Amino acid sequence: MTEGPGDDGRAARRVQRTYYTLTLGNTLASSFIWGINTLFLLDAGLSNLEAFAANAFFSLGMFLFEIPTGVVADTVGRRASYLLGTLTLAGTTALYWMLWVWQSPFWAWAIVSVLLGLGFTFFSGAVDAWLVDALTATGYHGSLETVFGRGVVVGNTAMLGGSVLGGAIAQATDLGVPFLLRVGILVVMFGVAALLMRDIGFTPERGLGPVKATGEVLRASVRYGLGRRPVRWLMLTTPFTTAVTFYAFYALQPYLLDLWGDEGAYSIAGLAAALLSGAGIIGGFAAPLVRRWFRKRTSVILLSTLTSTGVLVLLGITSEFWVAVALIAVWGVASSIDDPVHRAYLNDMIPSRQRATVLSFDSLLGHAGSAAVQPGLGRAADLGGYGFSLLCSAAVQVLATPFVLLSRAERDPADTARGVAPERPEGPERPDLPGRPERPDPPERPGVT
Repeated sequence: MTEGPGDDGRAARRVQRTYYTLTLGNTLASSFIWGINTLFLLDAGLSNLEAFAANAFFSLGMFLFEIPTGVVADTVGRRASYLLGTLTLAGTTALYWMLWVWQSPFWAWAIVSVLLGLGFTFFSGAVDAWLVDALTATGYHGSLETVFGRGVVVGNTAMLGGSVLGGAIAQATDLGVPFLLRVGILVVMFGVAALLMRDIGFTPERGLGPVKATGEVLRASVRYGLGRRPVRWLMLTTPFTTAVTFYAFYALQPYLLDLWGDEGAYSIAGLAAALLSGAGIIGGFAAPLVRRWFRKRTSVILLSTLTSTGVLVLLGITSEFWVAVALIAVWGVASSIDDPVHRAYLNDMIPSRQRATVLSFDSLLGHAGSAAVQPGLGRAADLGGYGFSLLCSAAVQVLATPFVLLSRAERDPADTARGVAPERPEGPERPDLPGRPERPDPPERPGVT
């Protein structure tokens, strides 16, 4: 499918519509269980430690399979990676439901959680890379924050409907039905993606064997990711923020039930996910506006990180249900403002050919941190309650701050970019290697930093 900039922007709009459609369907499918997942695991007989350890095994699966599935995205195609992801996730979700029916032992949950991680790795990196490549090829000159921000709005709208509906359905039927609904929607999304999604502005590198291709991906991840200082420092924030976001999202379900005082009020558990999705809609709309107030993207990222950390501290010490509800909303807005800006900054620092690879490697680091941290936070909840574990979460998240400052100190042009950046050469522009010239820093401009 060949499309170019000479069609008055219609091709770029089609790309965006496809991206929003895929985001809507996938998020709707996933969010049916987000509001009740922790309760589902506890209902299956797992302890808090085991439930969050199962989540950690999910993160471990993403860690193990990010690079191999990145090979699929870069050598077979982004579309193929997406289609494989929908099928894998549908099958493993069905297995998850069967484990609940059978009241299976923890080791079975651990294995299937790893396979669930495999399903999501087919999406991570591939979808964002597909979008940015296609927008560049079709002549889009607007802000990436705008497109990613609208994607956040679409995703959180789907999450709002899915999480509320999932909680209500679980209360009216049982905790397993939302998982079956997820399977059905994923099968539908396979057909939608097969019809609408095409690789535009990207030619897969075919002909490499799987072992050689994996080696190439690993080398590209190091060269274009960790090998570039501003990218490296930004990527090193991910283990802390991903671990905390993942843990807090699922811990808020039983935490709200504790504050409400009724462990069977599944619709209240769904309220946590619904609150975050509603806040995410606000944050997605606000992200491009907030970005205009600051000259540097790292300023927005830093502000969001510190705000989220402060909110987690307040959540950890409150005992009032409605205060917790308000704080969850603030946390969701801050996180959703950060997301489009963070993704735009990272994408603008990566060459097209290595984009899916480096994005997958960034996700790999995040899930490595999540796998390492979540069991400890789950154990903290067992020992001191959910409030104490949220205080521990704040202590973990604040560790991301120095890395944001280090990335900012590199003064990469992507930090101040407003539109889609021109394609970067295939090599580090500020490499940590002797004998290569440094790229000059962009001139300072007046404005808020």
